[in-house]
Amino acid sequence: MNAPASPAAVAVAAPRSTPAWRSQLGTYLGLMAVLAGMVALFSTLSDYFWSVETFVTIANEIPALAVMAVGMTFVLIIAGIDLSVGSVMALAAATSAAAIVQWKWSVPAAALLALATGLICGTVTGAVSVAWRLPSFIVSLGMLEAVRGGAYVVTDSRTQYVGDAISWLSAPMLGGISVAFMIALALVVVAQLVLTRTVFGRCVVGIGTNEEAMRLAGVDPRPIRVIVFAVTGLLAGLAGLMQSARLEAADPNAGTGMELQVIAAVVIGGTSLMGGRGSVVNTAFGVLIIAVLEAGLAQVGASEPSKRIITGVVIVAAVIVDTLRQRRAAA
Repeated sequence: MNAPASPAAVAVAAPRSTPAWRSQLGTYLGLMAVLAGMVALFSTLSDYFWSVETFVTIANEIPALAVMAVGMTFVLIIAGIDLSVGSVMALAAATSAAAIVQWKWSVPAAALLALATGLICGTVTGAVSVAWRLPSFIVSLGMLEAVRGGAYVVTDSRTQYVGDAISWLSAPMLGGISVAFMIALALVVVAQLVLTRTVFGRCVVGIGTNEEAMRLAGVDPRPIRVIVFAVTGLLAGLAGLMQSARLEAADPNAGTGMELQVIAAVVIGGTSLMGGRGSVVNTAFGVLIIAVLEAGLAQVGASEPSKRIITGVVIVAAVIVDTLRQRRAAA
């Protein structure tokens, strides 16, 4: 039987958790300050930004990005990366649209097909990466191209119009907020609890921090890695449904380059590209920052090249600030 810890040991051990709490609180406050500053700036530059319509529009446009960013947070925490999420989203939307329009499936069956499509794509990416010990960057890059080709094949390279078949996902609820936004919000809460309050979440962080140590502790990281990629694919499939519901169509070109937005939102939220550190709540703030930045630049009349330059600068600045903050916290 272990002896109880001495008061001296408790006194020494207790302060060690304080920097982690301060660091997390500092991250939350920092992201909230950036978001508030951007809202204040664009409200000053545009007469129309500070309005209920603008914020409702932003909220209803981000669910697809948000749910994919939730999955990407877990992928980056295990020191992986998935470049195929945008293409998987397009393929999932294409298969559900084809099932409804061409094959005359019921809407629930078509929705399940979209989710299954995303799940299979994610599982293949994770399984190939783990089985052959290949960098997930390379595997997901190949999946990006293959899945995008699949989207063109399923749609015959044409936009498939689904009308209001799945419009309930984009239907407004309280204050004009869509069902999709509420689902995305619920997923953020659930994913954060899984990451911070479950054994699986601790294993994910442990794998990203020191995979060999986890292996020596008796935890096989391989199935956990595959599960993380599979869930990310599943969420990309859900994003495809959300996108189709909002646009009432499935475009085989949808989501092109969206994987970069997803990764940017996660990195802005403070998740380390080296693995071992991340927060789903912080990722949600990152999604909001990306969305507010895009909406604000559009309202002030910024050109497309200017938008890309400014967005890139903001992403790099966010990473630099987060790196400096982490170094200061570790000192």
